[in-house]
Amino acid sequence: MLYGIFFVIGGLALAGLDQLLKLWATASLLPVGQAPLIPGFIELQYVLNDGMAFSMLSGRRGLLIGVTSVVLLVVAVYLLIRPLPRLERVTWMLILGGGLGNLIDRIRTGVVVDYLNFQFIDFPVFNFADICVCTGVGLLVLSLLLEMRKEHRTPASGDGQSNADA
Repeated sequence: MLYGIFFVIGGLALAGLDQLLKLWATASLLPVGQAPLIPGFIELQYVLNDGMAFSMLSGRRGLLIGVTSVVLLVVAVYLLIRPLPRLERVTWMLILGGGLGNLIDRIRTGVVVDYLNFQFIDFPVFNFADICVCTGVGLLVLSLLLEMRKEHRTPASGDGQSNADA
């Protein structure tokens, strides 16, 4: 449980960093709208989003707050009570931190501050919390695939052959 507390605190720290970045984006970008970061590649653009990914469920603030709160509570409890491999703990910490960062925005103002815009593709503007959640989900998929691979390679009998060789 002590190890789990460390990762919950890590998630809280990520949410705190996300909030600081959004305060900076609001103070710096709101007056100008946008500013190049790497010209032709990525720009900083101030956007308010009242939905979730790709503006899905726009205008459904109560639903987004309720579902996100329940999911994040489950993730925090899972981190605290379940023994997990380190990679899986990191994935849940990232998901917790990113989800909490955007949840704070939804509760406080009703909208999420986004500020990163890829210019070379048609992609929604996003923020640090979104990066945390997406990276966490990607690492979770990787972790699960590695676990499945490990289980698949476990010898079926004492003859040293893996299941794939049998």
